[in-house]
Amino acid sequence: MLIPPLLVVVVGVVMALVAAGLSEVGSEAAVPSVVSQGVSPLFTPEVRFWSAYILQWSKETGIEPNLIATVMQIESCGDPFARSRAGAMGLFQVMPYHFSSGENPYEPGTNARRGLAYLQRSLERAGGDVRRALAGYNGGLGVISLPEALWPAETRRYVTWGTAIYEDARRGATESAALLEWLARGGNALCAQARRRQGQVIPPR
Repeated sequence: MLIPPLLVVVVGVVMALVAAGLSEVGSEAAVPSVVSQGVSPLFTPEVRFWSAYILQWSKETGIEPNLIATVMQIESCGDPFARSRAGAMGLFQVMPYHFSSGENPYEPGTNARRGLAYLQRSLERAGGDVRRALAGYNGGLGVISLPEALWPAETRRYVTWGTAIYEDARRGATESAALLEWLARGGNALCAQARRRQGQVIPPR
């Protein structure tokens, strides 16, 4: 049976519109926004200071914003000039060998790019297992495949606090017992230092 040309055009347009609608709905379902929930209010003010940037870095990397905030909380409490005894630097406590020549490790955007690239690698190596990814971020990617009993004590503490804080943030809690414990175990001093230094912040690029 021959179909009139005008009907062919109309049917084609309708089918195209339907297909486009289905495609849009499907893409939204398959790729939910990682920033829809924002940064949890349970993090300390020094970390929430960076909320707008955390959301931007989340969009750029695909890492859930509360996981980014959790790592920042434990690593530096939002102090862009933090430096550890081991030589790790900045918001995400990135070791010097991760930076290219000429990069400023204390520039927040640069530090975030390098630190979150390493966190991405750790998540990939851990198959998305946040607990093991946090272990890899703290203790090196090599620990991910090891039994937890063989992780360094520092890494076990880091993972215990980090996992609990992150889970509290994900479930919408407004406070975290794990975060309070971390603060009592030395985090308060780190956050006090962050408050003093945040007035010297170099705007992220």
